[in-house]
Amino acid sequence: MSTLAAQAISTRRLDLPPLHVEHAEEMAAVLADSALHTFIGGAPDTPQALRSRYQRMTAGSPDPAVSWLNWVILLRETSCLAGTVQATVSPSGHGPIAEIAWVVGTPWQGRGIATEAAQGLVDWLSRQPVHTVIAHIHPEHRASAAVAAAAGLTPTDEWHESEIRWHRSIRR
Repeated sequence: MSTLAAQAISTRRLDLPPLHVEHAEEMAAVLADSALHTFIGGAPDTPQALRSRYQRMTAGSPDPAVSWLNWVILLRETSCLAGTVQATVSPSGHGPIAEIAWVVGTPWQGRGIATEAAQGLVDWLSRQPVHTVIAHIHPEHRASAAVAAAAGLTPTDEWHESEIRWHRSIRR
């Protein structure tokens, strides 16, 4: 498998440009609500910590067989950032698999932004050499479960670190 690179994705209301270190300051404000960490743990990053994290993320995976793909969610109408989507694409016995995740800042939640961004990401992944898309969702996180379902993933009976594995096969 060759390494994939994040490319700009557009949906009806959103632009998903690839993540850059320069997004750190605005994203620190977007992700500042500690409630965003209810299911994943941790605490909001400072702009400096987020800048360091984004430097590592944009440098890419140390494993050449793994692609780290990260985007910010830009609301086209207001030109402001509202969250992120990401995919880690790795080899598996059945072909490349993409593990996806998303987060939308609290002020933008409840507007279908995460759903639209996740659908755009999965649509983009379906045009890449990806066989399977998965997400890991806390069993009590109903909003993320709804996003995963809208993106065509279904829950499995598999667990990963106290989260349910959701799955979607990409049909060619």
